[in-house]
Amino acid sequence: MQLKNNQKLVREIGIILVVKVFFLMLIKSIWFDAPTIPKGIDSQVATHIAGSSPAQQESSR
Repeated sequence: MQLKNNQKLVREIGIILVVKVFFLMLIKSIWFDAPTIPKGIDSQVATHIAGSSPAQQESSR
């Protein structure tokens, strides 16, 4: 009897985990698909956010 309850519990937890992973991946693909740079931002700040080589950063100082 207890073994049957354990199997049911494991199955329910597995289903819940699969559903959670599915929704997390869906949210990630909708809102976090690529880094974005806001419009109207200074180009120096934009290159800092987007990432640039260390040589460029030192020469701009």
